[in-house]
Amino acid sequence: MTSTSFTVAGFRITKNLGVVRGIVVRSRSILGTFGASLQTIVGGNITIFTELCEKTRNEAFELMLAHARELGANALVGVRYDATEVMQGVTEVLCYGTAVVVVPE
Repeated sequence: MTSTSFTVAGFRITKNLGVVRGIVVRSRSILGTFGASLQTIVGGNITIFTELCEKTRNEAFELMLAHARELGANALVGVRYDATEVMQGVTEVLCYGTAVVVVPE
């Protein structure tokens, strides 16, 4: 279970295992950048970048889940994303939250 809030409805947090994270650093390919440049001419959703962003966020999320499982968590609260451009064309995507153990109320 994951939540952007700091509680899970119907459950009580019994143990806080600390912050967990998943980090992915990704660059755009020359072909992808060229394709996206062509899409900007027409306007609208730049699907090449949308798909790249979605894939990168999903990978960071899955890495965070794996980190939480390693600690013995059965839930994550306060889940957030952050992104930073490390250098031109290279972006770090971070997904983080607090790993917890919950039981039904």
